[in-house]
Amino acid sequence: MNSINEKEKKLNSALEKLRNFNFKNPELDNNIEELQNKKNQLQIEKIEVEKKYNLLREDYEHLSKRIDEIKNKEKLEKIKQIEFSDKIDELNQETDNLLEEIDKWQM
Repeated sequence: MNSINEKEKKLNSALEKLRNFNFKNPELDNNIEELQNKKNQLQIEKIEVEKKYNLLREDYEHLSKRIDEIKNKEKLEKIKQIEFSDKIDELNQETDNLLEEIDKWQM
């Protein structure tokens, strides 16, 4: 019986030590806190990068529109130049015809 009581006391003592045992690891807590700080910093940086990206995308869209406008203007100018050249050619032809007619009348 004595050995049972001793075993019971040892078990109770072991249980009490286990109850009082601190499962907390301060180094682990520090690592977790450091990781949370890094996570927060990365989230802040992510937000900043997304803002910069959005600004760049807006600039790109604006510049793309501007380039399209310039290209359209160039096309219109080219068309106008061709039309102008055609008109000049017509006038030259008419002038040549008129000169020929004048030459005919003068003979």
